[in-house]
Amino acid sequence: MDAAALRDWAHTAVGDLITHTDEINRLNVFPVADADTGINMLFTMRSALAEVGTAAGSGDVAQVAAALSVGAIHGARGNSGVILSQILRGLADVTAGAAADAGGELPDINPAVLGAALRHGVALVVASMGGQEVPGTIVSVLRAAAEAVEHCASDGEDLPAAVTAAGDAAAVALEKTPEQLAVLADAGVVDSGGRGLLVLLDALSSTITGRAPARTVYEPAPRAPQPETPAEAPGPQFEVMYLLHGCDAAAADVLRDRLQQLGESVAIAAAGAGADGYSVHVHTDDAGAAIEAGLAFGRPSRIQISALMPGASGLPPGSWARERAVLAVVDGDGAAALFGGEGACVLRPDPDAADPTIVSAHQLLRAVVDTGAAQVMVLPNGYVAAEELVAGCTAAIGWGIDVVPVPTGSMVQGLAALAVHEADRPMVDDGYTMARAAGAARHGSVRIATEEALTFAGACRPGDGLGIAGDEVLIVADDVAAAAIGLIDLLLAAGGELVTVLVGDGLTATVGGILEAHVHDHHPGTELVSYTTGHRGDALLIGVE
Repeated sequence: MDAAALRDWAHTAVGDLITHTDEINRLNVFPVADADTGINMLFTMRSALAEVGTAAGSGDVAQVAAALSVGAIHGARGNSGVILSQILRGLADVTAGAAADAGGELPDINPAVLGAALRHGVALVVASMGGQEVPGTIVSVLRAAAEAVEHCASDGEDLPAAVTAAGDAAAVALEKTPEQLAVLADAGVVDSGGRGLLVLLDALSSTITGRAPARTVYEPAPRAPQPETPAEAPGPQFEVMYLLHGCDAAAADVLRDRLQQLGESVAIAAAGAGADGYSVHVHTDDAGAAIEAGLAFGRPSRIQISALMPGASGLPPGSWARERAVLAVVDGDGAAALFGGEGACVLRPDPDAADPTIVSAHQLLRAVVDTGAAQVMVLPNGYVAAEELVAGCTAAIGWGIDVVPVPTGSMVQGLAALAVHEADRPMVDDGYTMARAAGAARHGSVRIATEEALTFAGACRPGDGLGIAGDEVLIVADDVAAAAIGLIDLLLAAGGELVTVLVGDGLTATVGGILEAHVHDHHPGTELVSYTTGHRGDALLIGVE
């Protein structure tokens, strides 16, 4: 099998996985019955094939194998995808070693090299799972295939005979998986990952021999009625995956221990030659904590979060707890209560961060996932920089969550948008209506001057009140209340029916009463409402609708 044949095998494998995806998915009951093993193996193999097309060129067989390995580790999906990436890494490692022994280039793969590659793949898969092998899984099928090829190699048989023997041995091992794993026997299925591996081995046989083996179509066996049993505790809600760069082996072991405390089905697989870092996989209820654990040891990238079937809810695989949510970024206890009382999920800046008034893309991403909604309207309210907002929303969209960032530059604009939110409307209609309401809310803020300065409105001294709109100081007054009165007058110059004032940390509610009296006396027909939010930074936030 030369470089061209190896590329042909990858192409055939993708096509055959497409054909068998539904069959493989129906068999998926372990480790989580989420019916996605087939699609995960398909996406991983597609990523491997794409890397061959972009990186391998016309290289030798070792270079093609290396490209397949890199593509698989970068595109691994789910537990089965991580395992597949390690099988391909086994091929890459062994062919690289054989090429070095041959003086730098390997013309083709013979039975000895293939057997060693499959055997190395077994070791890598087991290592990625923390050294614990579960009999009756894809590892059992892979081990049987490796033994068959090794036996052919020792007997001097050629590659067509070896790959045929590998597929036949894998088929026998697959049939035995229900005898080894009780959950398979209870469901009346063979192991789904093992079935996927058999598809790949049969694709190899088809590539090498020109004949596709005839196999049984595996379906879940009919089950007799079962007596009622106590409901099992629901499993983890999320599957979390990411690549972790800049992490060494010792740190990976520590990370594995941490992730095992957070969830189950932990897999940490080294990328191998030609790729940096580790592929990390875990099932957990706390997706954010799983990502934060990786941050302690390296730089996560290609973050993926998928919803697993909530065992006690009866929802279908991949579903979310609700259809739509609003996520508002706010500061202050009063603001959290105000937005929460209107039905929004709340994200508050980290008070211990370098800039405690700014939310990062990572914090935003975690909060979007934690809403448990399939669709999320995000109100940044001036606490998320544009690049962080785009990064966080893009990552969430990549995980299958529909995210609409509503352009709110202040919490008063956020309240205007939230007031017109209707979850029953089509998402695009809801997002447009909220954005329009936010844009129509003229807003500004009052800040207390901390030093002497020359502003657009004149000189200011420490302690003066500064009325700000559009990033310009428009009012300089002796105190906060006087500056707020001047700013409200300016904002109402173009009309308005409602003035909203949010009172920040360190101010009493009496300032709201002063402003309410001013509006009552000088702007008939306009209502003013004030809330003590306790936000940091600007003393007052003011909006006019």
